[in-house]
Amino acid sequence: MATTALSNLKQTDDTKPRLHMPELPEVETTRIGLLPKLVGRRIQRVVVREARLRWPIPANISVELKGRVVRDVLRRGKYLLWDVGTGTQGGFLLCHLGMSGSMFAIPAGRAPDKHDHVDLLLDDKSLIRYHDPRRFGAILWIPGKTPTHALLDNLGPEPLGQEFSGEHLFQRSRGRSLSVKEFIMNAQIVVGVGNIYASESLFGAGVKPTIAAGRISKGRYDALAGAIRATLSNAIAAGGSSLRDYVQADGQPGYFQQRTMVYDRAGKRCRRCDGTIRAIRQGQRSTFFCPRCQT
Repeated sequence: MATTALSNLKQTDDTKPRLHMPELPEVETTRIGLLPKLVGRRIQRVVVREARLRWPIPANISVELKGRVVRDVLRRGKYLLWDVGTGTQGGFLLCHLGMSGSMFAIPAGRAPDKHDHVDLLLDDKSLIRYHDPRRFGAILWIPGKTPTHALLDNLGPEPLGQEFSGEHLFQRSRGRSLSVKEFIMNAQIVVGVGNIYASESLFGAGVKPTIAAGRISKGRYDALAGAIRATLSNAIAAGGSSLRDYVQADGQPGYFQQRTMVYDRAGKRCRRCDGTIRAIRQGQRSTFFCPRCQT
């Protein structure tokens, strides 16, 4: 099957990363919002106003998508996969929201704003618009009946799937000296545990974020796996987090960040005890935790 290797994708050099980006709950919320608007709809036309995203949008994307019917919208980690296979011709549109992207449905005819880079016009006269001020997202084409791609091949299990467990974390952590927070944020270990959700999950499990991953017991990893599931499920139910540019598929912000236990609460009283939330830096990211509740 033909796939696009990462080495063949030329990355633009005029974008700079930002502190936060849409993570698994934001992407899943976007997927859920797009499903009823996309499934069963035929793509009539694709308008690319700016092809220079993290990797250039393929020049043939309009030809490949025109006339195809969207069968499903899937998610793998932080990637959206539109299943547009028709008969013997399989195919998937791979989308990533990058640092500041959002994808939402609007009525056809609405004039694009400055950072509205791609429109996909559907047969019901609506369109799906991709908005990305920093242009660090991706819209790529995967031919074939299965979504095989270099960006997907080495990803760890889905945290809400059956393959993810405390046993998985325990086995993968043996002999590792890096911190447990950095460990669970590694997409090859488990996908979708971004910075906000890592701090919140570690608090939920009562695990100090600086402990070496290899020193944590199986029982504590069982608790952490459960906390990761609960944290991400709650975030999805809340519509994700409001991270500056992120909006849901209906254009509304997410609200999980208004309910956090430790994230972005440095110096404030712990919601569980009388302790004070602390903030430290780990891997160039802010980590928030309660010294009393997390040991």
